[in-house]
Amino acid sequence: MSGTGGLVVMGAINVDLVVSGAALPQPGETVTDGEFSRHHGGKGGNQATAAARVLEGAGRVAMLGAVGDDEMGHAARAALEAEGIDVANVAVMPGTPTGVALIAVDQHGQNQISVAPGANQDLGDPTDALAGSRPALVLASCEIAFAALSAAAAWCGTNEVAFVLNPAPIHPMLRELLEHATIVTPNHGEVSKLAPTSGDAVEAAYALRERMPGLTVLVTMGEAGAYLLDDDGETGIPAPSVHAVDSTGAGDCLNGVLAAGLWEGRPIREAAARAVAAATMSTAVAGAREGMPTREALEEFLG
Repeated sequence: MSGTGGLVVMGAINVDLVVSGAALPQPGETVTDGEFSRHHGGKGGNQATAAARVLEGAGRVAMLGAVGDDEMGHAARAALEAEGIDVANVAVMPGTPTGVALIAVDQHGQNQISVAPGANQDLGDPTDALAGSRPALVLASCEIAFAALSAAAAWCGTNEVAFVLNPAPIHPMLRELLEHATIVTPNHGEVSKLAPTSGDAVEAAYALRERMPGLTVLVTMGEAGAYLLDDDGETGIPAPSVHAVDSTGAGDCLNGVLAAGLWEGRPIREAAARAVAAATMSTAVAGAREGMPTREALEEFLG
C-alpha cells in the first residue's frame, strides 16, 4: 500500500455475468427475453471501487483479495487499478479460476445471485499484508474464506485498527468476529440471523448491542434507507427517491462510501447518510459498479 494510514478493503473479486429485464425465475422455471452483460463485481472489489471514487485519491484505498491467473482475473485486477486502487495485495492464483457471479435482474431492479468463489477461497493469512500496509481502517465482507476473515479481525483488534464488518453472506461462525468489530452493517435479514429474536430488525439490533456493548449497528434496508444504533441512541436514515434500474451492488456501494467517510473522520451519522444517498444513486444505473458515484456527483446529489 502506498504510504500508511489508508483504507484497506478485504473481500471477493468477481466477474458478474448478468441477465436483465426478464422476470426472476422460480425453482425449475426457465425465463427468456433477458439481455446479457458482463461487469466487474465481487463485494470486495465493489466496495473498494465505491470508496475510491468518493475519496478521489490514488493509493488511499488498497484492495486485499485474490483472482485467478486467467483472462477474467487479469481484467478484474486492471479494472481496480484503473480506479486508483492499490492492487499490490491482490494475489493472482495459478490453476484457480477467478470468482464468477451469475446474476438475474428483473424489470424492477430486484435480483437473484449465485456465486462460484474460485480464487476468493484461496486467500491466505492476511496479517503480513495488513502489517505492511498499516491501515487506519479495514472494511471486510464475507465472500472469502472464514479463516482469512478471522485473522484480519483479530489483527485489527490487537492493533487497535477500526474494523467495519459487512456480514454478507452470513456465515455460521460470524458472530465470533464481532468482538473485534467497530461497526457491523447487516441488512434486515442478516441482523436477525446474527441476533435471533422473535421481533423485527430493530429488536435484533438491540439484542446484538446487548451482546456486544459498544458495537455500532447499521442495518441497511434497501429503498427504506438504513437504521443506526450506537452509544448515542438510534436514528433512521431515509433513502432519497430515485427510479431503480438495478439494485446489484447497492449494498456494496453503501459500505464502501460509509468506510470512506469514516476514514475521512466524518461522524457516523453523516457518513451513514452519505452512504445511503450514494447507494440510492447507484440503483439508477445497470451494473454493480457503473452507477457508483464520484465525489463530485455525490456532493451535487446531496446539495
